[in-house]
Amino acid sequence: MVTDVTTSAEERELTELAEKAVNELVRRMVGQLPDSPSADLRDASTEQTGAEPTAGNPLDHLRALAHLSRAVTRCAQQEAAAAARAGANYPQLGAAWGISRQGARQRWPGLVFTARPASRPLPNTEHRSPTVNAFSADRPYNVLLVEDDPADALLIEDALVERGMARSIAQVPDGLAALEYLRDTANERPDLIILDLNMPRMNGRELLAALKKDQDLGSIPVVVLTTSAAPDDIAGAYRQHANAYVAKPINLTEFIEAVQGIDAFFLETATLLPRS
Repeated sequence: MVTDVTTSAEERELTELAEKAVNELVRRMVGQLPDSPSADLRDASTEQTGAEPTAGNPLDHLRALAHLSRAVTRCAQQEAAAAARAGANYPQLGAAWGISRQGARQRWPGLVFTARPASRPLPNTEHRSPTVNAFSADRPYNVLLVEDDPADALLIEDALVERGMARSIAQVPDGLAALEYLRDTANERPDLIILDLNMPRMNGRELLAALKKDQDLGSIPVVVLTTSAAPDDIAGAYRQHANAYVAKPINLTEFIEAVQGIDAFFLETATLLPRS
C-alpha cells in the first residue's frame, strides 16, 4: 500500500510538472498566433473590465493547445513505432501511455514489431551430434491460431508476445482457412496449433478430425482453447486426439495466464518435433 501511495504521489507530481510546462509553452505560442476572431473577444473583455490587455484569451489558448495536441499525437506515433521496432509489445506500449493493451492497439494500429529473443536461452548445440542438433535448432517457434473472434484473437496474440519468446504467429478465422494455410508450401509448418471449436464454415471439431487423419499434419500438437466446458465437447476433442483442452477463463488475468501456460509447456517444456 505504501508503494501505491508513493507511486500515486509521483504521478501527480509529474502531471503537475507537465501542466506547468504546457501552460508556459501556450503563453509563448499565443504571441505567434495569426490574427483571428478570437482577438475581438480579448478586446471586448478589456473594454468591459478596463483591465490591461493580456497575452491572449481562452480561445487563443485553445488554439495553441490544439497545435500541441496534434504535435503530441505525431510524436507519440513515432515513439510507439520506435519502441515496437526495439522489441516492445502492445501491453508495454499501453502501460507506458496509461491505457490498456486494447487501447494501445486502437491508438497505434499496424505497428511493425521486432521479435524479441527467447525468454530462456535455447540449448547449446555446439558439442552435440548432428542427430541431436536437428531436434534443437536455434529457430523461432511458429504458432497457428485458429480463432474467429477478433477480440479473443488479439488477447491470445498479446499473451503469447508478452512472454518474450521468439516466435511467429499466424491467425486464420476457420477450419477451411487453416487447412489452406497448412497445405500451402510457402508457409512454415507450425510447432503448435491453438484451436477454437465454434467457428463458421468448418468448425474446430471438423478441423481436428481432418488434421488427425492427415499423415503429414497429424503430428502437429493441437490445443483446443474454447469457451465450452461441456463434457461432451471435452470428450469429443480427446476422442479426436487433441493434445490438450482448455476452457477459456472469463477473468482476463486468468485468460492470459492460461494462454501463457499452454505456450510455456508446448513450446518450452515439451520437445518439439524436428523439422524435415
